[in-house]
Amino acid sequence: MKPTTGHRRQSGFTLIEMVVAMVLLGIIAGLVARTASSSLTLANNIVQTQNEEMLHQAFLELLARRFSALPPDTRFDLKVQDSGSHYLSDITLQNVPMGFTWGGQTRIAKAIQISTVKKRSGYLDIVLKYYENEILEGAESSFGSTATSKEPFAEIVLLTDVAYFEWRALDGRSMEWQYDWDLQGRLPLQLELVMAIGAKGEEIRQVFWIPPKRATTNG
Repeated sequence: MKPTTGHRRQSGFTLIEMVVAMVLLGIIAGLVARTASSSLTLANNIVQTQNEEMLHQAFLELLARRFSALPPDTRFDLKVQDSGSHYLSDITLQNVPMGFTWGGQTRIAKAIQISTVKKRSGYLDIVLKYYENEILEGAESSFGSTATSKEPFAEIVLLTDVAYFEWRALDGRSMEWQYDWDLQGRLPLQLELVMAIGAKGEEIRQVFWIPPKRATTNG
């Protein structure tokens, strides 16, 4: 009589094991994809932040070079207006001739202006404006000029999405800070800029030195 043999367990996976394996594989794949996506987003944010910081630093360096190289006869004017939600400012530099090519033509700007422009979004644009004629009151070439001659012939947006952008000027005689400056024949000793970019941007505070006018001597 032959001995009876028990039922052997079939080799391979059962349906339940296959389902469990597929579920686990899906979970692992999802975690890997989520981690990769988070890493990619973080890398993009880091690159964007670095690019923005480089742009902001280049903007501050541009201002520092411009203010430190002002000619002795520069006419400086700072006007600030309270718009309710922002302080809007215009810094005008006159008697600072600047020649460059614009629209294929060589142009000379007799006055430049750094202006804050309020946008519908609630943020500010910082705009550099070039004027072909002198625009400050009392300038010799401004007498008899038309309104259209005081319009800028070129505008360049330097910064966008600025939360606030505020100037003040240090009077070298009284050593007091002024929020407006219209003193003819005098330049402030320092300019202080306080600004922030975007809703969560950190406050940036920068002080610019302006070289004093040199006394002229009769030879």
